[in-house]
Amino acid sequence: MGHPDTSTIPRSSLMLFLLLFSVMLGKYHIYIGFAFKPYMMYVGILVLLLAASFRFQKLQVYEVMLLFFYLVYVFSGAFSLYASSSLRAMLGIILYVIFYILMKGILGMYQKGQLENGIANAGLLFNGGSLLLYVWGLKSNGFSLLGDGVIRYGAWFDRDYPRLIGMIEDPNYFVFYNTLFFTFFLCKRDSRKNNIGLFLCLITSVLTFSRGGLLILLIIFLVYFLLNKPANQWRLFLSACSFLGIAWVVSYILGFRVLDILQNRFQDFSNDGGSGRIELWGRAWDFFTSNPLLGIGASNFADYNAFEYGDQLVVHNTFLEILTESGLIGLLIYVLFVFTVLFQIVKADFHRKHPFLFLTFLGFMFQMMFLSLIFNDMFLLFLAILSTYCTYEGLNHQHVHMIEEAELR
Repeated sequence: MGHPDTSTIPRSSLMLFLLLFSVMLGKYHIYIGFAFKPYMMYVGILVLLLAASFRFQKLQVYEVMLLFFYLVYVFSGAFSLYASSSLRAMLGIILYVIFYILMKGILGMYQKGQLENGIANAGLLFNGGSLLLYVWGLKSNGFSLLGDGVIRYGAWFDRDYPRLIGMIEDPNYFVFYNTLFFTFFLCKRDSRKNNIGLFLCLITSVLTFSRGGLLILLIIFLVYFLLNKPANQWRLFLSACSFLGIAWVVSYILGFRVLDILQNRFQDFSNDGGSGRIELWGRAWDFFTSNPLLGIGASNFADYNAFEYGDQLVVHNTFLEILTESGLIGLLIYVLFVFTVLFQIVKADFHRKHPFLFLTFLGFMFQMMFLSLIFNDMFLLFLAILSTYCTYEGLNHQHVHMIEEAELR
């Protein structure tokens, strides 16, 4: 399936950039029984504007596996105790799938260079805008770092820690959303713009003071280092050390001692049990053992937890949440989906050709061990981008094959 002549699509690069950036604005949604988000409205507008050129893209194998998982997950709610929650989950999944297919069709209309430029620009605005909102939040708090449960613009004061949330609702989810941009800028340090983007990603991610998120970004950095001949990466290593040194000096001069705050955050882990996650995981396991094959039902953990323990919380572990709500069958299918994605990435040699795709997925999988992300806008955007790269690869193979046939004639 070829790409249309993008010169006939007015302001196509701007449209693509706005689509990618709009996914970051999920917290600015309109609630109409479900969260109707900015990118959903924008995707609908784009489909109407580009209807003459719009084409549905072929599903990849991993996409079929994901749809199969969603089907099993929804089915798990058929006999659940809290059927209304399962019904809302089903309607939400249907909505997500529709917009995923439409979004993928739009991405497929653009060339690789346009898509990568759109990712870079969206990452710059997301990180730059989030940093400005954070500084604005500190200013509105009188530059005091004290507060608990207080949100001011892009800053969340959590137990006297001034954590950056920027355009996202939660600092831990901020790191998740930023993973795509961090890996993209890390792997494409061939321009000043991308180096600035990497610098902004590092600053915003550190300022979230997310223990799990920062550890996973460090793992991503180390994997990238190993994939690219460590002996040739001395410049990157020196740049990273310089960044940490400058950040420490600046924060010390300003009286905003980032490294001290980070140290205190990690020391708190033994006291707060990972912000209560260990206790929640124990509850989820107990609920799973009550129905290990099919689980307690789609989106039912929060209701069970509220009834048993009186608090409205999620599992904060995607794999354990899937196990609890859709049982062993649901988890098995989801694990097969994960391995299918990895297989397609390795088979297409993307871990060498486009390593940011491999590193992003790796980072997502690690972060899912600490976050509940059965369906998430950023994860679906990444899968759509990955699918588009698979399409590019297929077109390249087809083009090479046609040239070889022409030469044989």
